[in-house]
Amino acid sequence: MAKYSKAAAKKVARAVKKAKAGTLKSGRSGRKVTSRKQAIAIGLSEARAEGKKVPKAPKKKTTKKVAKKTMKKAAKKTAKKTAKTSRKRKA
Repeated sequence: MAKYSKAAAKKVARAVKKAKAGTLKSGRSGRKVTSRKQAIAIGLSEARAEGKKVPKAPKKKTTKKVAKKTMKKAAKKTAKKTAKTSRKRKA
């Protein structure tokens, strides 16, 4: 069974064609789309909005999770640095 409907494929093809021509605009900013991947994403998004058969969009990571991850990494780095300096002092 197909994941995408023919109508969804047409939407994606149209978006990619417009991107190649340089006439595809993105979202609110209205900037010109240069990335092929972004053009495909826009086509799929339009197909979803019209209720065509397209798998659900992947969930985006929340900023809280991303911030938490970076804080953990920073804490690990500082812990390593302090451990190194304490070893040097002892020796």
